[in-house]
Amino acid sequence: MVAVSRLVRRWGLALVALAASLPAAADAQEWANKMFSVTSHNFGTVARGSKTEYRFTFRNIYKEDLHVVGVRTSCGCTAPSVSKNDLKTHETADIVAAFNTRTFLGQHGATLTVTFDKPFYAEVQLRVSGNIRGDVTFDPPFVDLGNVDLGKGVDRTVRVVHNGSLPWEIKDVRSANSNFEVQLSKPVHTSSQSSYELTLKLKPETPAGYVKGQLILVTNDPRAAQIPMDVEGRVVAEVTVSPQLLALGMVRPGATVTKNIVVRANRSFKVTSVECADSCITCPCRDTAAAMHILPVTFQAGDSIGKIERQLKITTDLGEGVVPSVTVQANVEGVAVPVPTEQVQSEGKPIAVESETPAAGVKETAEPVQPNPKQAGRGTPTEPTAAPPAAEPAPEATSVGSRLIDRRAA
Repeated sequence: MVAVSRLVRRWGLALVALAASLPAAADAQEWANKMFSVTSHNFGTVARGSKTEYRFTFRNIYKEDLHVVGVRTSCGCTAPSVSKNDLKTHETADIVAAFNTRTFLGQHGATLTVTFDKPFYAEVQLRVSGNIRGDVTFDPPFVDLGNVDLGKGVDRTVRVVHNGSLPWEIKDVRSANSNFEVQLSKPVHTSSQSSYELTLKLKPETPAGYVKGQLILVTNDPRAAQIPMDVEGRVVAEVTVSPQLLALGMVRPGATVTKNIVVRANRSFKVTSVECADSCITCPCRDTAAAMHILPVTFQAGDSIGKIERQLKITTDLGEGVVPSVTVQANVEGVAVPVPTEQVQSEGKPIAVESETPAAGVKETAEPVQPNPKQAGRGTPTEPTAAPPAAEPAPEATSVGSRLIDRRAA
């Protein structure tokens, strides 16, 4: 009886410990889910062989660096990929879900599992679904505008074919993009198929930047009244800068942060000067002609606390006023760095000289990651790679670790 009593007591304690761990495990996953605004997408009815993709965008809303181990799929009907694996505070990336419309037909769906191992281990599940029609095809699979010079516009034609004995008609073509104009030819009906020539015109007044949208074909088929067609391209100005808003995040007084901007043109050029009204921001020129230049912008924080916003004026040998200005933003917060990291120039690229001071950057002012014993030892995080920051200033980040500990304490 004593042995049985001890056994019952041990099992009871084990069940209590398991029940107590369940909320903690849920909280450990919740921090990752909060970075996604959308976790499911229905492609609707799509044509066979058409290019069909959806991007699940997520943002690192925390002070700790983020690392994506990878993403796996539950079905071969969808091929997932990650646009960027390492993200600093307020940086964004995409989980790209590509629907396999060439191999699969009919109704299909998949669950995409995104795995993180930094700052803690977590998984987020995304879901996609859609219906692939075998009797409707596009040639080419989507409207590929390519690179279009600013102010010139472009035309692209796609052949739409429906295989079937009954007359199949496109009643209308719709789009939310006001820069698209569509012309539809008269249908050609035979005993086995119906076909159209669809021509999309991109208006000359379309602004510079990436063009991504859809055309919705409205048909007389009650089984699939609407069929989407993807449109992709890029309008290129004579000179473009990316990003035009360079957000450096939080920087400690006396610390140094360097991030890159990319200057592109449709022909080779030199960067003759880079000017800023404040000496705390520096950027080198480029004497060698190239169609693209990567320029490191370095910010040396002073002793003053607060928000810093300065303008960079970039001049090239293509003429005055052809390069958009760059806005540099930073928040100087925290305790001053005793010995700032020195920066030297080697072939135009900044090299950090080792010192007793930790490497400066966005992570300098982030609160330390609170330890999570349940997640320790999972995965091997890697160093983040440089990537364009968010286009708009984001709200202040919080610490992942402190959130988990606060919930468990509550």
